[in-house]
Amino acid sequence: AILLSVFLFGTVASAEEIAVIETNLGLIEIGFLPDKAPGHVKNFKDLARKGFYDGTIFHRVIPGFMIQGGDPNTKTNDVSGYGLGGPGYTINAEFNDTPHSRGILSMARSQNPNSAGSQFFIVVKDAPFLDGKYTVFGKVRSGMDIADKIVSSRRNRRDNPVERIEMKVKIVDR
Repeated sequence: AILLSVFLFGTVASAEEIAVIETNLGLIEIGFLPDKAPGHVKNFKDLARKGFYDGTIFHRVIPGFMIQGGDPNTKTNDVSGYGLGGPGYTINAEFNDTPHSRGILSMARSQNPNSAGSQFFIVVKDAPFLDGKYTVFGKVRSGMDIADKIVSSRRNRRDNPVERIEMKVKIVDR
């Protein structure tokens, strides 16, 4: 009866889903903020589970600011379309009170606040000027050293890394 009680009312915490972004430079683990941006968390997880991000690259790196990825156009070598791709739909903004501090995962968008789709960025240095203007939906749990390597990679005049930094994104229980 005691075992049954522990099984039914026990203290075993349920696993938390995280994203693991695998790159040739190492792994970045992301914890999500579903209470702050449930639609963005669901969208990112759904895309990752479908393999949408696999083979895309971090196509925009700006030292002292952020690294950006998630554009399906980056699966090709035609840099002219980098930064313009998405999943074929957009999601509405979920602005929240989480500041854009180092390690934050936020959704990229165009001038229209409700234009996010698949592109995301990881902040490598506090960027309070983005607060309330872009949807924060996660935070790096481990691997900021990898994000720092990515942001420090050689880049061209358009802030595209010279060497492809491909990713594969998995959703796992931790």
